Amino acid sequence: MADILLESREQEIVTLTINRPEKLNALTKPLWQMLGDAFERLSKDTSVRCVVLRGAGEKAFSPGNDISEFQTERSNKAQAIDYGRIMHRTVNLIANCPHPTVAQIHGICVGGGMEIASLADVRICGQSSRFGAPINRLGLVMAYGEMGPLVHLLGRSKAVEILLEGRIFDATEALQIGLVSRVVADEAVAKESIETAKRIAEGAPLVARWHKKFGKRLMRPEAISEQENDECFDCFDTEDFQIGYKAFLAKQKPIFIGK
Repeated sequence: MADILLESREQEIVTLTINRPEKLNALTKPLWQMLGDAFERLSKDTSVRCVVLRGAGEKAFSPGNDISEFQTERSNKAQAIDYGRIMHRTVNLIANCPHPTVAQIHGICVGGGMEIASLADVRICGQSSRFGAPINRLGLVMAYGEMGPLVHLLGRSKAVEILLEGRIFDATEALQIGLVSRVVADEAVAKESIETAKRIAEGAPLVARWHKKFGKRLMRPEAISEQENDECFDCFDTEDFQIGYKAFLAKQKPIFIGK
């Protein structure tokens, strides 16, 4: 069971791989649980500077939930509520991860797979990638906890359009509507994703976490408080600020320490 989610690390970059290639990385109840557990643990690890999330192989990021599980795990409302509780916990943990996240999207990225990808800060896909959420054909609703990230990313109108039509669309359209950050050649997805993660990891990690926090806060309608504005200047008291501006003046590459 542990093999269905793989974790590897290269210095400050952690890669999580949904590892069910024989099922195109379809998501299961245990997989949702393990993915949430991984993000809960990694969120507390201040040595992490970026998390890359991908599916095994190059055929699919994930097509969403494994339909074969419906008979045993989601056959009625009570079961669905229990399943949804695990899913929504994981969605919240990914959404609230303080570290920058990159979705490395190969091939199919549909349903729950698209939901997970939409939570990443940067989403990179290949030219042949396909997206959508044809759950209306299953008689299945995307609950608030799952739909929220799509509405947040795409806006209410586009998110509802995707769900009403259940249409599968290509990478070009995904880029146009903002579902993905960039589209590259299929064979370049892994390279571009890792290079992106490395660029992120080379920056000051405290600054990255602040930018994620501030960006999320700006989506809320209430006015920014004096205390919140004051936090914007905390970076000037960090060791990383001293490292950063002195390296710039010396025309050297900064080596940040996260303090």
